[in-house]
Amino acid sequence: MTEHLPVRKTYKLYIGGQFPRSESGRSYPVTAPDGTVVRVAEGSRKDVRDAVRAARSAQPGWAAKTAYNRGQILYRVAEVLEGRRSQFPAGEVQGAIDRWVWYAGWTDKIQQVSGSLNPVAGPYWNVTAPEAVGVVGIAAPESPSLLGLVSRLAPALVGGNTVVVLASEASPLPAVDLAEVLATSDVPGGVVNIITGHKAELLPWLAGHFDVDSIDVTGVPDDLLADVEREAAANVKRVVRPEQGPLDQSPHDILRFMEHKTVWHPVGS
Repeated sequence: MTEHLPVRKTYKLYIGGQFPRSESGRSYPVTAPDGTVVRVAEGSRKDVRDAVRAARSAQPGWAAKTAYNRGQILYRVAEVLEGRRSQFPAGEVQGAIDRWVWYAGWTDKIQQVSGSLNPVAGPYWNVTAPEAVGVVGIAAPESPSLLGLVSRLAPALVGGNTVVVLASEASPLPAVDLAEVLATSDVPGGVVNIITGHKAELLPWLAGHFDVDSIDVTGVPDDLLADVEREAAANVKRVVRPEQGPLDQSPHDILRFMEHKTVWHPVGS
C-alpha cells in the first residue's frame, strides 16, 4: 500500500463567497491549536477594497430578503457549526452556536421592538422603522477569537447589513474555519468577507474607505483607536463599540448597526 501523505491546508481569505489567496502573495506564521506552525494569508489594501466591493454588491439582496428568511439562514450557520464543532476551540464553540441561534431569532422581531407608530396632529400615519446601515467593517476581538468574532458578526447581519471582517491577528484560524461554515450555510457570497493579516496595516484602509458605512472597533488595539476614529470621521462613518464588552449579547447591538427611517402616509377616507 502506498504511504499516505497528509494534505497540508492552505489558509486563505474569504471574499465574495470565494477563498482567494492575498493578491500580495504574502503570508505570516501562526501557531495552530496542536502546536504546529502554519502560514495564513496576509491581506493587503487591495484585498480590503475587493472585500468592500463584494459586500456592497451583496448588500441590497441580503437586505431585501424577508426577515424570516435571514433568520433561517443564520440558524443554518448554527446547524453547520454544530456538525463541525471538532474544528473549533472547545471552550468557545458551544457559546458560538448558541449565539447564532439567539440572533437568528431576532431577525423578524427587531422591527416590532424598535419601530413605532408615532402620534401626529393630522390625517397621516407616521411610522418609524429600523433599516440596515449598509456595509459594516468589523475589527474582531483578538480573544476569544471565535466567540468574540461571532458576537460582533451576528448582530450586524440580523438587520440586513453585509460585513468585512478583520480577523484576530494572533489567532485567525477559527475565523478561517468559520468562513468554510458560512460558505456551506446558504449565506450568499459577499454577505460576509473575512480578511486575515496585520491590523495596523489593514485598519486605516477599512476605516477610511468611503463605501463602508459603519465600523465596529471592538478589536482595534488601543494605540490605533484614535487613528481609526479619525479615518472614520472623513465620511461621517458610524463608530460602534459594545456597551459592556466584546461578548455582549443584546438587541441593542443589532440596533447599533441600523438606522431609523420615518415615513409619512396620508390616512385614506
